[in-house]
Amino acid sequence: MTGTMSDIQQAIISGNGDELGSLPVPAHYRGMTVHAEDVDMFDGLPSKDKDPRKSLHLDEVPVPELGPGEALVAVMASAINYNTVWTSIFEPLPTFKFLQRYGRLSELAKRHDLPYHVVGSDLSGVVLRTGPGVHSWKPGQEVVAHCLNVELESPDGHNDTMLDTEQRIWGFETNFGGLAELALVKANQLMPKPAHLTWEEAACPGLVNSTAYRQLVSRNGADMKQGDVVLIWGASGGLGSYATQYALGGGAIPVCVVSSPEKAKLCRNLGAELVIDRTEEGYRFWKDDNNQDPKEWQRFGARIRELTGGEDPDIVFEHPGRETFGASVFAARKGGTIVTCASTSGFMHQYDNRYLWMNLKRIIGSHFANYRESWEANRLIAKGRIHPTLSRTYALADTGQAAFDVHRNLHQGKVGVLCLAPEEGLGVRDEQTRAKHLTGIQTFRGV
Repeated sequence: MTGTMSDIQQAIISGNGDELGSLPVPAHYRGMTVHAEDVDMFDGLPSKDKDPRKSLHLDEVPVPELGPGEALVAVMASAINYNTVWTSIFEPLPTFKFLQRYGRLSELAKRHDLPYHVVGSDLSGVVLRTGPGVHSWKPGQEVVAHCLNVELESPDGHNDTMLDTEQRIWGFETNFGGLAELALVKANQLMPKPAHLTWEEAACPGLVNSTAYRQLVSRNGADMKQGDVVLIWGASGGLGSYATQYALGGGAIPVCVVSSPEKAKLCRNLGAELVIDRTEEGYRFWKDDNNQDPKEWQRFGARIRELTGGEDPDIVFEHPGRETFGASVFAARKGGTIVTCASTSGFMHQYDNRYLWMNLKRIIGSHFANYRESWEANRLIAKGRIHPTLSRTYALADTGQAAFDVHRNLHQGKVGVLCLAPEEGLGVRDEQTRAKHLTGIQTFRGV
């Protein structure tokens, strides 16, 4: 016997989540997918002209088999990350190659190798079922999920699970992601949902909050300390908005780089005082497609020193990649650190190595976060020390438009997606804490 998604939705909304363990699991659910047959649809187009609205589909798909150490989650809300944009435009390569590689790992992993890919690397929701060997999580518990998927059968991952030889990003390099009514995760991806947040607010920090924590705060990243000058690119965006909060909360001095007066205002609303609007100030780090302009690096560095009273950045929080990396290496102080992930403007970085080697600077690669780092980042959300940067939500059927807006940088902060949640504003369990932090929670709303 199978139930319906409506039964599950109503049990959660009515506050009867403890009944979920007795409700039948539906045979199918709705999820946002890309199709293997479409991988060539954008051939010949520049990246900026590839349209996620054409490649993302809302499909009815079978519920996957639940394996040992796994959980099936009823997804109330999810969010858009840049990896969903990459998936939707089939760059830097189609994600079906990831799913095929994963499928070769084991009989159980073959579930992921399908002609469709259910995408999404964030969720908030309620545990529906757990597989054999899961002891810490039960049906009915309200959760969020981080996106690190690991096997941990190799010794390499046991100091830092990000170094596991079979480390993958759930919903990007695995199937059955969070932009759907149901999601399949490993139980060690689950964390408690912050009780003072709505479903859509709780869904949006996961990937970017954990990434920013490791990249900036953790010893595995820049190991930021009080007083550090931190240059933050895209400081009001999905990733940078959390970096800005971590710099401010950790006693550092953020220098926020943005691309409009509206984004500059957002950074100041977060508490940042030093802001550079690179569009208004006209920085052009590339003369043409092949040549950068060191004079622009110098002008940029001088502007930073003007704001900081003569100090260069101890840390550069890098994620645009190709467009900005040369300037980042130049701008960091002698002995400083450039910590990099994502490369949303291009993966092939170019920089003048003289500024790196002769000034003893370091480049650190950072990728998502391990479970401990993700747990600590989520704990700070739950305590109201770091706030979600949700600006807007979309219906599940409008995920293509949401991804398009992120692709074209038409958004602020993070954009959420309602999955089983029928409307915004549901899921708050701690009104007292919410009231205390409401201004911070709503900083990006309506922008």
